[in-house]
Amino acid sequence: PQEPALKSEFSQVASNTIPLPLPQPNTCKDNGPCKQVCSTVGGSAICSCFPGYAIMADGVSCEDQDECLMGAHDCSRRQFCVNTLGSFYCVNHTVLCADGYILNAHRKCVDINECVTDLHTCSRGEHCVNTLGSFHCYKALTCEPGYALKDGECEDVDECAMGTHTCQPGFLCQNTKGSFYCQARQRCMDGFLQDPEGNCVDINECTSLSEPCRPGFSCINTVGSYTCQRNPLICARGYHASDDGTKCVDVNECETGVHRCGEGQVCHNLPGSYRCDCKAGFQRDAFGRGCIDVNECWASPGRLCQHTCENTLGSYRCSCASGFLLAADGKRCEDVNECEAQRCSQECANIYGSYQCYCRQGYQLAEDGHTCTDIDECAQGAGILCTFRCLNVPGSYQCACPEQGYTMTANGRSCKDVDECALGTHNCSEAETCHNIQGSFRCLRFECPPNYVQVSKTKCERTTCHDFLECQNSPARITHYQLNFQTGLLVPAHIFRIGPAPAFTGDTIALNIIKGNEEGYFGTRRLNAYTGVVYLQRAVLEPRDFALDVEMKLWRQGSVTTFLAKMHIFFTTFAL
Repeated sequence: PQEPALKSEFSQVASNTIPLPLPQPNTCKDNGPCKQVCSTVGGSAICSCFPGYAIMADGVSCEDQDECLMGAHDCSRRQFCVNTLGSFYCVNHTVLCADGYILNAHRKCVDINECVTDLHTCSRGEHCVNTLGSFHCYKALTCEPGYALKDGECEDVDECAMGTHTCQPGFLCQNTKGSFYCQARQRCMDGFLQDPEGNCVDINECTSLSEPCRPGFSCINTVGSYTCQRNPLICARGYHASDDGTKCVDVNECETGVHRCGEGQVCHNLPGSYRCDCKAGFQRDAFGRGCIDVNECWASPGRLCQHTCENTLGSYRCSCASGFLLAADGKRCEDVNECEAQRCSQECANIYGSYQCYCRQGYQLAEDGHTCTDIDECAQGAGILCTFRCLNVPGSYQCACPEQGYTMTANGRSCKDVDECALGTHNCSEAETCHNIQGSFRCLRFECPPNYVQVSKTKCERTTCHDFLECQNSPARITHYQLNFQTGLLVPAHIFRIGPAPAFTGDTIALNIIKGNEEGYFGTRRLNAYTGVVYLQRAVLEPRDFALDVEMKLWRQGSVTTFLAKMHIFFTTFAL
């Protein structure tokens, strides 16, 4: 097949081309995407094919056109068309077979069906009947298979267009006069030709080529190719046939490696033979046949090398102890300054024949003796260095406090609560009271209900009541309390003591949580007749706020008085 070609702009576009978009100016550089010919027309790249090829569906690849099957050849009716890649040639079959016969792939003469191959001379209104070596024309009343009668004439049926063909997947249907054939989509490989039946048959290059092999070689055909085998030429020992097979030349046993010289020997070629000599550093053995190594280290102990002498085949080698480097003379040893090679990750001290790595403060030497690793002071002093969080940094550590509600103390290790209420950094309104808790604050609103008057910041007292029942059931005083505790407080724990002040003999109280204890975290109990406590009976493990209304009824000298304690209870994490 021909090599891909690159053309400049041309004015006419061949029929077997497909335009491609041109994404950049040099689309046809190195033939672009095209397999054979790439050309530029206007703003597009055009892929086309050499004569004898057709562009494929992908727009870039080319496939051979079978001129023989397409009828695009110029062979006469007495010639046999043979397709080749990109072309075809005509074989005069009448030389080998009689008229009306053709040579098939098995080199046998078979009858030509002139009616099918369109070699007959019948008119369109006549019916062609094939005979051995010839044909006959009859007036058509009915048509042969592959034809249909129309207006008194037999016209070809296009089985491919009608879908009545029997081609299997992988074959392409091609219509012919009166029939069709299935063309394999894949072409024959190099070394094969396609016969009229569509089979790939081997090309005998030994007969088709004029001089397939050089003089002195014989051609042997193989499947798809051929080989050239040298003609036998008998030469004396130590000689072999020349490349052209016409004469015997000396075998250089030393170059070809067929000699039998042992280790430590040098091969010298001779006409028809060779000779083995000892190499430098070797000497003949006691029998004078083989070569043995000379141990220079034993022959001159302590004089060849400063440190260590190591015997090698045919020579010797000096080496130095660790920490030393062999000098330019190959014998003396010089101290290596390992620190120049920066083997230590931080600091290095060179010593004679070695070196020592050491680290800066905050680092420690690893087991490899070279690497300095950061000391994690936070891991080593967990819970000791910092009260809240320890952050390890290269060579040191830093203590940190929560992002909000705390500030670092002067010692740089512990955190203290920021009193937003005292500093005025809260966002409580004027109608609210700021209450500081650990790490934050709360905005509380104290308002007295109707018929009550505020007597202090945290107390409301009843002014009037309309009847005895209202005076007995409504609280005489409402007091607000704020209590701070840490999470994880062990239970049960007394958190608030309540009772009359002052207390008199005969006083009796009753406590009841009337609001805010829906989850049962709190309970009440009496310590004596006139003193009671609110206690925590369920552990609080996470920060949380509670608002409890605790009612106390006091019996004194035959009358009952109600008091209400409104408790704001805040559980926060431990102090830092």
